[in-house]
Amino acid sequence: MQETHQDPAKIRNIAVIAHVDHGKTTLIDGLLKQSKTFRDNQAEMSQTLIMDSMDQERERGITITAKVTAVQHGEYRINIIDTPGHADFSGEVERTLNMADGCLLIVDAVEGPMSQTKFVLEKALEGGLRPIVVINKIDKTGSRVTEVEDELANLFLELAVHEDQLHYPVYYAIGREGKSWETLPSDPLHAPADLNTIFDAIIAQIPAPKVVLDAPFQMLVTALAWDNFKGKYAIGRISRGQIIPSTLVMLCKKDGTFERAKVDQIYSSQGLNRSEVKIGIAGDIVQLTGIEKASIGETITDVDHPEALPTIEVEAPTLEIYLGPNTSPFKGKEGTFTTSRQIGERLQRELEINVGLRVRDNGIGFTVSGRGELHLGVLIESMRREGYEFEVGRPEVITVKENGKEVEPVEEVIIEIPGEYVGTIQMELGQRRANLKEQFASESKGVIKLVYEMPTRNLLGLRSLLMTATKGTIIMNSLLIGYQPVSVALKQLRNGVLISYETGVTMPYSLETAEARGTLFIGPAQNVYAGQIIGLNNRVEDLEINVCKAKHLTNMRSKSSDGTVQLTPPVVFSLEQCLDFIENDELLEVTPLNLRLRKRELDPLKRKRHKN
Repeated sequence: MQETHQDPAKIRNIAVIAHVDHGKTTLIDGLLKQSKTFRDNQAEMSQTLIMDSMDQERERGITITAKVTAVQHGEYRINIIDTPGHADFSGEVERTLNMADGCLLIVDAVEGPMSQTKFVLEKALEGGLRPIVVINKIDKTGSRVTEVEDELANLFLELAVHEDQLHYPVYYAIGREGKSWETLPSDPLHAPADLNTIFDAIIAQIPAPKVVLDAPFQMLVTALAWDNFKGKYAIGRISRGQIIPSTLVMLCKKDGTFERAKVDQIYSSQGLNRSEVKIGIAGDIVQLTGIEKASIGETITDVDHPEALPTIEVEAPTLEIYLGPNTSPFKGKEGTFTTSRQIGERLQRELEINVGLRVRDNGIGFTVSGRGELHLGVLIESMRREGYEFEVGRPEVITVKENGKEVEPVEEVIIEIPGEYVGTIQMELGQRRANLKEQFASESKGVIKLVYEMPTRNLLGLRSLLMTATKGTIIMNSLLIGYQPVSVALKQLRNGVLISYETGVTMPYSLETAEARGTLFIGPAQNVYAGQIIGLNNRVEDLEINVCKAKHLTNMRSKSSDGTVQLTPPVVFSLEQCLDFIENDELLEVTPLNLRLRKRELDPLKRKRHKN
C-alpha cells in the first residue's frame, strides 16, 4: 500500500485534448516513459499508443474511451486524462473535463486547428480550464507553425469565456520522439530535447485544485471500471474532504434517493496500474471499491452530509438505430448470445459507462441512440466480438421539438481534397442539398478546403462514398452546429440491389450470370437465404436472382463448357459501410462470423405487396 499526497498544492489535474490524429496519445506515451513510470526493461518502454487499451482503439488508430493515468514529476503528482479526439465520442470528453483544472491542447503543425479542436477547446474553456497549447509534429513536411499560431489566436478569440484565457503559453513538440521546446528550434530533428519543458509548464501554468480539506467528503462519479477481484470501481475527483478505507458513505442517486454504502479500498492511478492508498484527499483523482450501485453522474458523500453535486450534462444524441434479435433463417447458428433478454442486458451494462448512449424498448428489440455512425458502430462491433448475434436497421436522425416546430440536427462539414476532385465533391454534395459556405486553396497544404453546412441525415453514407470517389485522398470532418426546420427527405441515391431468390449454396455458374447484372457482395460456395442481398444492381430497381443453380450436365461437349468460370472478387463491406448502404426496407444481420445484408421482409410476395 502506497502513501498518497497529503498536500493538494502538489497535485495537478490536466486533460489532454485534440482533434483526432494530432498526436495526443503519442505525446502521453512520451510523458509516461520520461517520467520513469516504467522500468527500463518493461515492455511498455518499447510500445506505442500505450493508453489505447481496447482492440478497436488500436485497430482504428483512435481513442474511444477517456482514461486516467498519473505520473510523478519531482514532488508533484500529475493526473493525466486522455480524451477521445473524434466528434462521435464527445460524450467522453464532456464527462471527464470536470476532473481537470487545466488542459493540454495538441494541434498538428500542418493541419492546424480542425473541427474537433474547436469542440473540445470550447468545452474546456466553458469549464474554466487553464489552457496550454502544444504545436506538435513540427518536423513534418509542410509544417506551417506561424500560420497555425494565427489560426489558434483567432479560435481562442472566438471561444474564450473570460480574458485570462486569451493569455495562453505555446510550446513546440515532436511527440513520437519525446521532444519539446519553449521556443521554436531552427533544426528540430537534431536539437537535443526531452519533455521536461511540458512537465515544467504543467506545474507552473496549471493551478492546483481549489479544495477544502476540513469539510465533509464529497465526490462526483465520473467513470467506472471493473475487474473480477474487486468488482466495480467508482472513479472521480474528490471535491472536498478526505476518505479512508472502511468508511460508511451515502450514495446520492440520480432520482433524488439516497443509499448507504461502504468504501472497501481506495486506489490511485500510477502509470497503467492501480495502487492502493491509505487515504484519498480533496483534489486527487481516486478509485473507490465497494460501492456496487454507483453510476456515472451520481455523488458519493459523507454519510451525515448527503449533498449531491450537479450531474454531468451531456449533449443529446443525434442518431438512432433499431437493434434486435436476429430473425433470419440462419439465426442462432453463429452467435453465443442471441435472445432479446441477453441483448437487453448487454445494452444496460453499456449504459452504465457510455454516457452519450440512450436505449429504449421497441417491442422485441431496442432503439439505440448515439452521437454518430462511428459511436454506434463501435458498440455494434464490440457486441459482435463478445459473441452476440443480432440485426440492426438503418441509422435515422433524431428530430426534436423547438417552439412547437420539428427541427433536425445540422452539421458543419470541412473537406480537404486535391484540386482535381473538387467537381466530384461539389456534384455529390449538391445532390445532398449541402450549402457551400467557404472555399479556398491552402497553398501550404497543396489542397482545396471546402466548408459546407448540411442536415445530418443527408450526411449518412457520404464518407465512404467520397473516400471511393477521391481514391482515399479526402480529409473530411464534421461537427454538430445546431438545428434547423426539417427539410424534404432525399430520394434514394444508390441503385437497387440483387436479391437471392432461394436458400442454398452459391454456384460459380450462377454467379457468372449475376455478375453481368451488377456488383456482387458474395463469392462461390457461400450459404445464402431467400431475401438476402447479394449485390448492387446496375439499375435503379431491385432484382431477384437465383445464385444457387448449378449448370446441368449433358452428354454434349462444347468448347465453352470445358473452361473454368472467371469471377471478379466480391466487394466486402466494413461494418460502417454496411450501415451506410442499407435503406429503410433493409436490415444488417450481425454475427461473430459474418455481416449479411438482407431485406426486412424476406418473402418476395409480401415484399411487393408492402411496396405497392
